[in-house]
Amino acid sequence: MSNPASATGTAAKAGLTMGALGVVFGDIGTSPLYALRECLQALPADERSASILGALSLVFWALLFEVTFKYLGFVMRADNRGEGGIFALLALSHGEHQRPRKGGSWLIILILFGAALLYGDGVITPAISVLGAAEGLESFNPNLAQYVPLIACVILGGLFLVQYKGTKAIGRIFGPAMVVWFLVLGSLGLWHIVETPAVLAAVNPVHGFRLLAEHPTNAAAILGAVVLVITGAEALYADMGHFGRKYIARAWYFGAFPGLVLNYFGQGAWALSHPGDPTSPFFALVPEGPARLVLTGLSIVAAIIASQAMISGTFSLTRQAIQLGYFPRLQVNYTNPDQSGQIYLPLVNGALALGSIWTVITFKSSNNLAAAYGIAVTGTMVVTTIAFYSVMRRRWRWPLLGAAALAAVFLLFDGALFYSNLHKLVHGGWFPVLVALGMLAIMHTWKKGKEEIFRRIYANEITEDELCNVAASDRIVRVRGTAVFMAGLARGTPLVLLHHVKANKVLHETVVLLSVVTEEVPAVPDAERVEVREIGQGLGVWRVVARYGYMESPDVTALMERVRDTGVPVKLTETTYYFNREMIITGGDTRLWHWQKRLYSLLSRNARPVRDYYRLPPMQIIEVGLPIQL
Repeated sequence: MSNPASATGTAAKAGLTMGALGVVFGDIGTSPLYALRECLQALPADERSASILGALSLVFWALLFEVTFKYLGFVMRADNRGEGGIFALLALSHGEHQRPRKGGSWLIILILFGAALLYGDGVITPAISVLGAAEGLESFNPNLAQYVPLIACVILGGLFLVQYKGTKAIGRIFGPAMVVWFLVLGSLGLWHIVETPAVLAAVNPVHGFRLLAEHPTNAAAILGAVVLVITGAEALYADMGHFGRKYIARAWYFGAFPGLVLNYFGQGAWALSHPGDPTSPFFALVPEGPARLVLTGLSIVAAIIASQAMISGTFSLTRQAIQLGYFPRLQVNYTNPDQSGQIYLPLVNGALALGSIWTVITFKSSNNLAAAYGIAVTGTMVVTTIAFYSVMRRRWRWPLLGAAALAAVFLLFDGALFYSNLHKLVHGGWFPVLVALGMLAIMHTWKKGKEEIFRRIYANEITEDELCNVAASDRIVRVRGTAVFMAGLARGTPLVLLHHVKANKVLHETVVLLSVVTEEVPAVPDAERVEVREIGQGLGVWRVVARYGYMESPDVTALMERVRDTGVPVKLTETTYYFNREMIITGGDTRLWHWQKRLYSLLSRNARPVRDYYRLPPMQIIEVGLPIQL
């Protein structure tokens, strides 16, 4: 994991700032393609000209409040050793010296739902970004309108097909391309502002409040459209570990924010000058002809970058969920040997591709899709606020009045936006919510299922003293080599060892009980990675506890090399790895609902085998079946 704080020199700082501009602000940077258009369409048709200043005022203050005040000002200060995101809040919400509660905690369920909503966002964001960019072709040639969904599907298909190559190559152009994008946004907006300077009056928040007060029946639709302006705000917090809060703030204040504000005000200036023109205000900023086609091409590039950032973020989110025990093991491919954070998950990529392409085919235009967009975004913002309140109280020890007052201000804003988007449920908003509920069911069921299995397996565990008696028994033959027994808990004796001894009456000369533990921190310092302890005296039995953070993935082969370096007589070429293979049988008396038992059984059967996830040598492993009735 990179350490932004170690970057020194002007070039390094500029590189981090440019990288933040390209990756962090890709989503919010493509909102001008469709956001203000939707705001204008939500205004009363007969009062559009009079209402434009009010809509622009809401847009301006939404950006200022949500991004500048809430996230940069407060939420991004809640970092877990430099990392941010929903799972960082999950870890921090326990308090500094508190252990996490089990899966039934309402706060944990709520935070998991917030994480699940990001999957729905991950499906819709590529679809609406690429559709919105491709629709620029319509303003160049109206006859191309019927081909826009097909073009968007082809672009998305190509984007998902190249994911296996990783983001290293395309990442080099993220920053420079988005620098050009924001410069173009600001320049086009400034051009039209100079022509119609009256639009600058929208900075006054009174215009926004007046618009909502005078049109209460349209308030929900207006605020539902304003939400589109701040989609991607959560990325600031989620990507904090890659660039650091300071460089993300610089990218916002000196790049993204001025570019966005100028462009939105420029679109508003054009709309004031052309009140009856149905043309998209974004593409109308340039005259018809080759210039508009160039803008469309640049928009498609920006949309691809925004989509790539969301896809990569979903990969990272899934790995974190796997490491924390909220998701079954999946295949994780590392696309850059120098950066462990650059990963590719084939199953997640395929699911996102199918979901995004299906979304394009179903909704056909960014206008229709905007009607379904916003619930997942605002829902995640509400969850972030509630979790942040827990951090203020439990981790930072803020007084109740101060923490509650700040959280209330955030909830007033986020709650209003969330409520204004509820009407979208019947217009397609059910889709991201359905995706989120499905992901929540998977995460909660997997966690509860694992807890139940651990409870059953270790209910009558064999202690270390009893294991010493077994190892010292003259009835047990000690054979040459090393046996590594994977243990779910760093205590007692793993069942796979007991099964092995019972069946074969032998133990290897060197026995290692290996437990891989995931801590609720992004990364574990190398000096704290491995803990080795001998069990008994001269029995050849050791317990090894390996600790990883939720942003890391274990490599047992490399781990055993470190164990050998500590003095344990491990012979890597003569090492055999033993582990249980769960065989779930439903129908038992457990705390899981029947549907959860069936779901857990399905997930368990299709989870990636331990041997692959831990990167074990395929010719040196032995699986032992373990029937468990849930």
